[in-house]
Amino acid sequence: MRDVILKTEPVELHKILKFEGLVPSGGVAKLAIESGDVMVNGEVETRKRKKIVAGDIIEFNGEALRLKLSD
Repeated sequence: MRDVILKTEPVELHKILKFEGLVPSGGVAKLAIESGDVMVNGEVETRKRKKIVAGDIIEFNGEALRLKLSD
C-alpha cells in the first residue's frame, strides 16, 4: 500500500487517480470510476467526484493508496 499525502482535503476521486499516475488522463479516470473498477474503503465507487479525505483507501488496478493529510 502506498501513502499519498494530501495538502488540502477533500479531493475528488478522479483527480487522485490522475495525479498519482494510475491513469493517463482525467477522462480515463472518469471512465474507470463509472465502470466500477475503483474501490474506496472496500466498496465499489462509481461517483467521479466522490470527495476523498485523509484516512480513505483507494484501490484500483491492483494498487492501493492510503490518503494522509500533510503535517
